Amino acid sequence: MKLNTVEEIIEDIRQGKMVILMDDEDRENEGDLIIAAECITTPDVNFMATNARGLICLTLTRERCEFLKLPLMVDENNTPYSTNFTVSIEAASGVTTGISAADRARTIQVAVDRASEPSDIVQPGHIFPIMAQPGGVLRRAGHTEAGCDLARLAGLSPAAAIVEIMNEDGTMARRPDLEIFAEKHGLKIGTIVDLIHYRIANEQTVSLVGTEKVQTQFGEFDCHTYRDSISGSMHLAFTKGEIKADEPALVRVHIPNTVRDICEVYNAERTSWSFSSALKRINEEGSGVAVLLSGDDYGQPLEQDIASALARDKESSAVSRS
Repeated sequence: MKLNTVEEIIEDIRQGKMVILMDDEDRENEGDLIIAAECITTPDVNFMATNARGLICLTLTRERCEFLKLPLMVDENNTPYSTNFTVSIEAASGVTTGISAADRARTIQVAVDRASEPSDIVQPGHIFPIMAQPGGVLRRAGHTEAGCDLARLAGLSPAAAIVEIMNEDGTMARRPDLEIFAEKHGLKIGTIVDLIHYRIANEQTVSLVGTEKVQTQFGEFDCHTYRDSISGSMHLAFTKGEIKADEPALVRVHIPNTVRDICEVYNAERTSWSFSSALKRINEEGSGVAVLLSGDDYGQPLEQDIASALARDKESSAVSRS
């Protein structure tokens, strides 16, 4: 079965329809029904409960959770994919026991209504909000973030009702099952991976903050500061000379490493340039770009880098003595 494009899925979300989104086979390997929260109706909730059979949840942004004063369910999340459940909720009025399709639809509607106040929601309840990571699927490739992203891209409030799709025997529906489900119910079906690619291709996630001339030990450079809207990190680009779009340029993309860049200690197993050596080379060439990305020592703990460097020194000493 051919998957639908992200554009087709966004259009159905805009029209208040449900879609199916699958995550990676190496992740949960599941498919969720997703519908924009502000479009939810009683029949929608009933369809989710009857046909999908999973846990009906409400994806919300961090800002919305904070506005509604929804604390996380636990202080320390030990689940494999760090799903950020908040305390469960119920609409403060307009519901009975809270579990009926009508009551759950009402709770979702109140939670995403821009006119609602924290007092319009009570805890606990029968709807389970999940707080999405800032940056959406570009930060975390989960159905929670996908739900918020799809609603936002459709021009709606960034919130969605989601539910895992299960087979009649209680097992989780995988791609072959999900394709049959989609065809049976006339639903669009796509993947989170495609949504990630769509966002990367269509959104600018880095913006220029400012540019100023700086003097380094290797001469003058133009330092451009960029802000990453996904992580909030700041990145720097040091440029020298004239950079032309139609001509090859000398470029170094550098992730900071404390031991290598500051202490000038090198790991024999992972040889690489220091940032200062990159600036020196660009200055010698007369033009080029050195990009300094915000990072956490290349994902390598400081003590491991030091231990590797010391081990290398010991090996060198042993060879020289022999």
